[in-house]
Amino acid sequence: MRLSRYFLPVLKENPSEAQIVSHRYMLRAGMIKQQAAGIYSWLPLGYRVLKRIEQIVHEEQARAGHIPLLMPTLQPADLWRESGRYDDYGQEMLRIKDRHDRDMLFGPTNEEMITDIFRAHVGSYKDLPMTLYHIQWKFRDEMRPRFGVMRGREFLMKDGYNFDIDKDAALHAYNRHMVSYLRTYERMGLTAIPMRADSGPIGGDDTHEFLVLASTGESEVFYDAAVTDLKLGAREVDFDNRDEVAGICKEFTTLYARTDETHDAALFDQIPEDRRKVGRGIEVGQIFYFGTKYSEAMGATVVTPDGSKVPVEMGSHGIGVSRLLGAIIEASHDDKGIIWPEGVTPFPVGIVNLKQGDASTDLACEGLYKALKAKGLEALYDDREERAGAKFATMDLIGLPWRITVGPRGLANGVIELTSRRTGESEEMSAEAAVDRVVQIYEGHR
Repeated sequence: MRLSRYFLPVLKENPSEAQIVSHRYMLRAGMIKQQAAGIYSWLPLGYRVLKRIEQIVHEEQARAGHIPLLMPTLQPADLWRESGRYDDYGQEMLRIKDRHDRDMLFGPTNEEMITDIFRAHVGSYKDLPMTLYHIQWKFRDEMRPRFGVMRGREFLMKDGYNFDIDKDAALHAYNRHMVSYLRTYERMGLTAIPMRADSGPIGGDDTHEFLVLASTGESEVFYDAAVTDLKLGAREVDFDNRDEVAGICKEFTTLYARTDETHDAALFDQIPEDRRKVGRGIEVGQIFYFGTKYSEAMGATVVTPDGSKVPVEMGSHGIGVSRLLGAIIEASHDDKGIIWPEGVTPFPVGIVNLKQGDASTDLACEGLYKALKAKGLEALYDDREERAGAKFATMDLIGLPWRITVGPRGLANGVIELTSRRTGESEEMSAEAAVDRVVQIYEGHR
């Protein structure tokens, strides 16, 4: 993408309404525009990151064997009356009436609707286990929307729902989601610690929320320092193997205490003193096991091998897709701007032409741009008639992980400059070597 033809409305000054780093940088980098309190338009740069995060979520759900569908944003109130939640959910639910005076709502979550879909089409244990999920916009009418996409009213979320014949199978689905989420966050360059939490209006006895360590997090986190080095990495996981999946979950959930009011001092004391850490965390996802809470209320049953009918065991699993943009920025930035991890960056590399209009630099930049494109990497080429300082400031602000700088002096010596946004380190090399290096870096992120 040539920057001269792109829509990137960057701001030089910090917006007065932005209270936290992610909100400030998303506005300054031209990623979002507020349309109403807690409601944003996603501008091209922000939309690219949003779609990249969504893609990673889809890929990891597929790896775990989960099936995508898409449910509507508007839901009939009658489904929520069946479950008993319509009056209990509170003022966060946006309730509306259609032209026929029927009660509707803008969905804050989808337990009722997915249960309705299941009961209409599934009736036998032979169809289980089954996990369905979607990625859809939701609305919760927060009293005080703030912090940009971190605490908005409209947000993009992945909801997953498992249906199982018994509790053991449902708990395996719970563990499967935990492992799937751990890999999802890792691919985004995040360390997300799963911690036992309160189930809130979803209900159920078992739930973990995933917290990303960041100084601006809303929750106080007591954890083992070893957890920040614990990674799934390239480990292949057999999601059908209950023992393997349960073992990984145990590995990841025995290295922490708990958060805020649920802090378990005795568990924290079990951690070696030199590894006990206290920090802040941002919630980016949560998984629930709630058994037959919805299936009993709404008549979602299956016939067992002996011919009897039983309510299915269920759980739900959510990832805040749009919230993750804010969380990533909170966890990865400096005083110049965003530092995107390679897995979610809007563009893999930026090309800066230090002397636009100079025949040799223009030719070299065009060559780099086309060579990267031929390798499947779309660079952001700053071909504007701007001074070098302004180009560097833009690249630092929008946070692309790598920058290639091309100027007449380097070209005279047969080299260009490859710079890491995270470390600030630069290396001179030939244009061909730079392309090969960038391609190699991104091989593990495709």
